[in-house]
Amino acid sequence: MPVTEFKMPKMGESIYEATIISWLKNVGDRVDAEETILEVATDKVDSDVPSPVHGVITEIRFGKDDVVKVGEVLALIEVDGVQKSKGESQKSNEPSIAKSSPQTTTTNPQPKSNPDAFLSPLIISIAQKENLSLEEVQRIPGSGAEGRIQKSDVFNYLKNRKYPLHSIPKASPTTQSTYPKPVIQFIEGKDRIVEMDRMRKMIADHMVYSKQTSPHVTSYIEVDVTNLVNWRNANKDKFAEKHNEKLTFTPIFIDAVAKAIVDFPMINVSVDGKNIIVHKDINIGMATALPSGNLIVPVVRNANEKDLFELAKIVNHLAEGSRSNKLKPDEVQGSTFTISNVGTFGSLMGTPIINQPEVAILALGIIKKRAEVMTTDKGDEIAIRSMMYLSLSFDHRVVDGFLGGSFLRKIGDYLEQFDTTTTI
Repeated sequence: MPVTEFKMPKMGESIYEATIISWLKNVGDRVDAEETILEVATDKVDSDVPSPVHGVITEIRFGKDDVVKVGEVLALIEVDGVQKSKGESQKSNEPSIAKSSPQTTTTNPQPKSNPDAFLSPLIISIAQKENLSLEEVQRIPGSGAEGRIQKSDVFNYLKNRKYPLHSIPKASPTTQSTYPKPVIQFIEGKDRIVEMDRMRKMIADHMVYSKQTSPHVTSYIEVDVTNLVNWRNANKDKFAEKHNEKLTFTPIFIDAVAKAIVDFPMINVSVDGKNIIVHKDINIGMATALPSGNLIVPVVRNANEKDLFELAKIVNHLAEGSRSNKLKPDEVQGSTFTISNVGTFGSLMGTPIINQPEVAILALGIIKKRAEVMTTDKGDEIAIRSMMYLSLSFDHRVVDGFLGGSFLRKIGDYLEQFDTTTTI
C-alpha cells in the first residue's frame, strides 16, 4: 500500500516551527482523514493537527517536546485503498500535507539562504551577543544539512558584515566573573520549586532578548478621559442591544492608537540591521492575561481601517479566544505595535517591555476620579475628572524623544477629544 508522509503543517504567516505537545495516536493505530492525531504549540498557541488520510501509522519520528520545522516529516501513514482527504488535494506549494510512495522518499533540497531557517539555541545565543536581528540571522546561508545554519556560518557572516563590529557595544568578558551569581537560599520543607511551563520560558526569553536588543526609554503623560468615560457609560447598554457585543475601553484605545500611527508612521517600524522597515499595515497587538497568569498578544489587523463596532467585535473575539485557548496561530502573529492595559490589574502606570521586532509599546493605567483644577471662563475651578496615565516605551535606536513624545501626546489628544456625538 502507498505510504504518506505526515508533515508539520504551515499554520500561519511567520511561523517556522512548532513544539510537539502530545501524540493522540501511537504506531499501529488506525486513523481517519481529518481526525486529530497530534497537538502542537506554535509560539504561544496550541493547535490540533489532523491526519491527511485514512490509514495506519507505521512510524513516528518525533516525540513530546521536540521542536519540528514546518514541512518536516512527523510520521509515516500507510494509506487504506485509494481514499483521499481534502488535504491531499491541496496545491503542491502548501507544505501542510504531502504524500509520497516508497519510491519517492526524497525531498527537494532547501536553498542555502532560507528565511524559514531553523535556529538552534546556540545560534540564537550568538546572535544576541553579536546584536544580530532575527531577520538578519535567517538570511545567513546555511552549510549544514538541509541548509541548517551552523556556528561557522554565523562567524563567517560576521567577518564580512557591512558595518564594523567594533561599533556594537559588547559586554566585557570579565564582567560576569567579577560578580558572582547570588546564592538563592532554599529552605527544605518551607520553600518549593516550580518549574517554568513552556509559555513562561518563551516569555522570559523574549523579554530578555528585547532588553538586550533595544535601548528602552519610557515617556509618560496624564490624560483627562472624562468625556470618553461618560459617553461609554451612557452608550454601552445600547451598544450591546444593537450589536450584541460588549463595548469595553479597549477598542476605543486601539482606535486612538491607530489614528496616531497614521499621523506618525515612523512608530510603525522594525529595525533590520542598519535598515528601518516601515510597515504599511497597522496591526495592533493587545497584551492579554491568560487564566494561567501568562501573557499572550492577539492582533487586531489593519486597525485604522475599522470602525468602532468592527474593533469591538474583533477585540471581544480575541479576548474570548485567549481565555479559552482557542486562538489561531495567525491571530497572534504580525503585530506592528502593542498596547498593554495595566489598569486592568489596578496599576496606576507601567513601564512595558517592547514586543520585538516592534519599536514601541503603550501602557494604559487605571482610570481614576480625582479633584482637578480646571480653567474655565470664570477662572480656575476644582472639578471631579476621570484621569489616567499613558506610558510609551520606545526603542531609542530609531525613535528619539521628539517622535516618541509627540506620538504619545497625539494618542492623549485623541482620547481627550473623543467625539461624544459618535453614534452606535
